[in-house]
Order: sequence, then C-alpha cells, then structure tokens
Amino acid sequence: MWYDRRHGLGHIHVWILFLHVCISHSWAQEETLVDTKQGKVRGLQLPAHSGSVTAFLGIPYGEPPTGTLRFQKSEPRKPWDGVLDATKYGHSCYQNCDTTFPGFSGSEMWNANTEFSEDCLYLNVWVPSPRPVAVAVMVWFHGGGFISGTSSLDIYDGRYLVEAEDVILVTFNYRVGPLGFLALTGNQGIQGNAGLFDQRLALLWVHENIGQFGGNPESVTIFGESAGGASVNFHVLSPKSYPFFTRAIMGSGSANAKWASVTQKEARTRAVNLANLLECPTTDDTEIITCLQSKDPQEITKLQFSIPLDGIVLMIHFAPTVDGDFLTDTPEKLLELGQFKSSEILAGVVRNEGTIFTVYWASGFSPFNESLITGAQYEKNLKKLFPKVGELGLESVLFQYTDWEEEKDPKMNRDALGHMFGDEYFLCPLVDMVQRFAERGLKIFLYRFDHRFSQLAWPEWMGVIHSGEIPFIFGIPLDGKQNYSEAEQELSRKVMKALANFARTGDPNCKEDSEKIWPVYTSEGQEYLSIKLDKFKTKKKLKAEECKFWDYYFPLVLKHTGHADENK
Repeated sequence: MWYDRRHGLGHIHVWILFLHVCISHSWAQEETLVDTKQGKVRGLQLPAHSGSVTAFLGIPYGEPPTGTLRFQKSEPRKPWDGVLDATKYGHSCYQNCDTTFPGFSGSEMWNANTEFSEDCLYLNVWVPSPRPVAVAVMVWFHGGGFISGTSSLDIYDGRYLVEAEDVILVTFNYRVGPLGFLALTGNQGIQGNAGLFDQRLALLWVHENIGQFGGNPESVTIFGESAGGASVNFHVLSPKSYPFFTRAIMGSGSANAKWASVTQKEARTRAVNLANLLECPTTDDTEIITCLQSKDPQEITKLQFSIPLDGIVLMIHFAPTVDGDFLTDTPEKLLELGQFKSSEILAGVVRNEGTIFTVYWASGFSPFNESLITGAQYEKNLKKLFPKVGELGLESVLFQYTDWEEEKDPKMNRDALGHMFGDEYFLCPLVDMVQRFAERGLKIFLYRFDHRFSQLAWPEWMGVIHSGEIPFIFGIPLDGKQNYSEAEQELSRKVMKALANFARTGDPNCKEDSEKIWPVYTSEGQEYLSIKLDKFKTKKKLKAEECKFWDYYFPLVLKHTGHADENK
C-alpha cells in the first residue's frame, strides 16, 4: 500500500512538472508573439541583468526604397502572411565604415555590424517581461552625422533600460548619406530629407502598433544623440510629426548647428557634383534622377566624399535642407518665429564635445599619444578651421580661447582647439536652442554629462567625449561582462531613472523625492544639471561667455571685416 501511494505521488509530481513546462512554454510563446497592423511577428526572450525582456528585432516598417523609390519618401511596409521572424537585426543602410584607425575599438565600435542593403528600413522593439499595459514608450534616433549609423550596434542594446525602468524602447534605421539626404531642390523629383521622412514613418509605425506590445501611443518620447539629437529637433520643428510624439530629448545635437543642415543652393550643387562623379548627366534634372537611380548604391555612398567642401572640416556632404514639406524654413527662422511643438524638452551635452573630432581634422592630433600641439600647429589648425577668416577674426578666437597664464603650453593648445570646436559646433547651438524654447514658455531641462567612463578606449586627454553618455543611457554598465565599477553602475541607474521619469511625466525628478535635484531651465537663470559620478549638482549659465562669443561677438567681427558669410 505504501509502495502504491509513493508510486501515485510520483505520477502526480511528473504531471505537475509536465503542466508547469507546458504553461511556461505557452506563456513564452504568447510573450514573443504580437499581431501588428502589417502582420504577426515573433521575437525572443533575452536575459537582462536581474530579469528578462522580450526583443522583437528586424521588423520592417517601410518598403525597400529601391529603383524609382530611391531618394524618395519611404512608403509603409505592405502586409505579410504568416509569422515574421523577428529574432535578428535587419540590414543596415548603405554607409562607409570608419577605417581611419584600423583595429582601434574606439572608432570601429561605431561601424555597422549587419550587412548593407537599400532594404534597410527596419526597427526593433524591446518590451518588459511580462508584457506591460500602456507603459511609456521611448524611441531612439541613432547618431552618425547623417552619413552613418545603425540601430543594431552593441551600445544600443535596449534590454537593460527596458528591464530597469519598465518602459518600451524602439530603435530603428533610417537612410543616411546621399541615399538619405540628396536633394535636387526646385524639382519635384528629389526634394531631399528622405532620411527624415524615414524617421517619421517609423514614428507612424509606433503610433499604430505600439499598443499591441503593451505601450502607450499617447506617451511617446523621442530621443537621440549627435545627428540623432538634431533629428529629434527637426521633428520638434516639423508640424506633420507632432501627432506621433509627446516629448523630446536631444543630446549633443540640435537643428540649428551649422553642420546639421545645408542651404537649398548648396544641396543642389552637391547633388550635381555627385552626378558628375558618377558620370551622369548634369543639366537635365529628369536625366540626373534616372541616372542616379540606376547606379550602384555603394558607389554612390563612396563617391560622396570626393565632392569638394571648401573650408569645411566636419565632412557632412548630405544633410537636411528646407524642402517646403518636412522643413518649411531654416531652423534658425523657425526658432525665431516660435514655430515648434509645445512640449517638454530635455537637452544636454558632454564636457568635451570637440576633442574626439580633432584627430580627424586637425594636424598633430592622435588617439595614440598625448597630442601636444606646438604654437605653429595651433595657428595652422586655426586657419584650417576658419580658412576664409581674416587676421582680426582669427585673433578674436585666439584671444577667447588662450589661457594667458599658460599661453605657450602645448597642452593648452591641444585643449583649446577641442574646446573651440565643441563650443561652436555642438554646445553653443544647443544652448541657444534651449534658450529660445524657454523664452517661448516651454518646460526645459538642461544637463552636462561630466563623467568619463572607465572602459573608454580613447586617451585620457580627450576627457568626456562626444557620445560618452550613451553607455549610461542604455544601462551598459549593468552588463557584468563589461567590468564597469559599482559606482558607474549606480550612475547608469540614476541616468536611466531620470530619462524614464521624463518620458513618463515630463519631469526627470523622482516624485518620491522631496528635493527636486534637476531644476527647470529658465531664460533668466539658465539652470542646468552637472552629472558626475559622485554627485549631481545644479549650476547656471553653461559656458555663457564662450557662447556669447560665438553667437554675438565673432559674427560681429566677421561683419566688420568683410567676412560675414564665413559664419553661415
């Protein structure tokens, strides 16, 4: 009798185990299957720190922009039958890889890690597990100067942010380089801004489908860094994008930066120059378009860098331009007129925006040594940065950025070139944009990220480099394989918490905290938050003197010396 009872209990245990396995398998199957407007997709479960997330990778949101669709506005993806496999990333859009420093992880980590194709309009959705109900959605715009970038980079792994903050994250690809931003202005054939229209189409996809993944389509925050930050800014300036997002976060990039857009005239000149390099006709627009649409996409991408850019050190050949559709006027004019979405804005920069660029454009700089710059090299690089500026204009820059107590110090020369480049091209345009938003009554939060992370491959003298905050935004320090310190892991948790709070409520501060650490930026006080490893500190008037120089004094000098056009 005792034997029979034990035998029966054994059967019960087996059946319980069997039912548990079946239920777990059924739950996992349900978690990874979503029915979108275009069709069913199946993702996969991924471990994430102390839990797991469900990732849907490589979901197509647009038709392949090939043939006569090349250079044109992207079209929504047609529905499919069956279940689409969403367990691996899609193709990257055509771009050139950075081969400046072969084998150097600091630069090569940004090279695309999936195959190039014009069929590249794919997005990825990272969802908490178990699947939530109507949580905040964050949509990431990758950087890359409008010439490179892809959503599949390891540094954009969304699992840690999603698991830590119970938000849904969407990342996506958009066309870059000439395939994304070539424009023959004045002709209905190629109006330009195809890459921006790709971004809007991805936002439309999110608006129509994210509810099926457990997200709230009425709580969508768009955020990005560098060209991704500028892209976010362009959507804030473009009324047809307004219905598809709620709030915006801009890191190290703004639409009013001189590298972020080109004039219609210059856009057309560059398009014709590219056609000439590709041995296409250059006088008839219809013939130019037909020819360009027949050329090899990799050849188009490669030859863009053969187009001369007189006096420009940041080599972005094709960028957004006024098209009368996405952009009805220049960013400067739209900001001046107050024509932008009324929403909460969070924006910021890193401490040393310009240093990483010096090794690409300036003489005497290298990522493999201290880059001690002589006085002669300093003057040579200054003239390279401002080739058309007269002696008085150059002297004004020297006066502003020279440490007169250490005026002949090679380290000072090195650091000064990094600061002047970062201030002129990144920090001051963004601060100017924030100031204009605040003057129009928008609720703004500003930050400067002041921590240099321990795993950075670039040399110590570069400081907190452009893109140096991204690992902390995505929670990469929480990946145990990365060897970040416990303090850096905690910093990443705080950064993710602040950004997720902003996405949920429009305020990065925690509701449960009685003290508001992060101040609202006002046009009078110009408050911002300094983010360091050991503390967050409120400060005021971020580089006010330097920005007054670039916004007011330098243009004034150029105007009175007959070089006003150089500042455009």
